[in-house]
Amino acid sequence: MSRIDDLIQELCPDGVPTMSLGELLDYEQPGRYLVASTDYRDEYATPVLTAGQTFILGYTDEVEGVYSANRESPVLIFDDFTTAFKWVDFPFKAKSSAMKMLTLRAGVPALIRYIYFAMQCIGFEPQDHARHWIGKYSLFRIPVPPLEVQCEIVRVLDKWLFTNEGVARV
Repeated sequence: MSRIDDLIQELCPDGVPTMSLGELLDYEQPGRYLVASTDYRDEYATPVLTAGQTFILGYTDEVEGVYSANRESPVLIFDDFTTAFKWVDFPFKAKSSAMKMLTLRAGVPALIRYIYFAMQCIGFEPQDHARHWIGKYSLFRIPVPPLEVQCEIVRVLDKWLFTNEGVARV
C-alpha cells in the first residue's frame, strides 16, 4: 500500500466525502483586471493571461487593475467557454471577460492545489459556445479527503510533475 492508501484507510475508513467545485471555490469576474491596450512588449513587466493554450499573450506596461496572485495566494484562471484552466501564482492582467478567477472559499476543508489537480480529472468537453462555470462546471463534485491526505497527494503529484530544477516534465 502507498502512504496515501494508508492515510485514507486510517483517516476515512467509511469513505471520502465529495463536494461540488462551487462549494469549494469562489469566482470573480475579471472586469477590473482587463487589459486596456494590446500593445504588448517583452520589456513590459505585467503578463497578460488567457486560460487557453497560449496562456501568456504578452506583457503590458499597465499598472492599474493588476490581479495580485502570488505563491501564498494563488488563483485558478478558468475560461468560461472552453473550461480550460491554469494555475497562477504571480500578478497579471486578464485578456478576456469570459475568464473567471477561482479562489478557495474561506473555511472549506481543502487545498486549492489539490482542487487544481482534481479538476484535471474532470472529463467534460463543452458542446456549445456557452458560459459553463455557473450552470455546469461548478456543480461537478470531487472527493475531498482530510487535509493530511490532500497534502500527501499534492506532494506526490508536484514531485512527479517537476524535476529538481522546477521545470514541468509534461
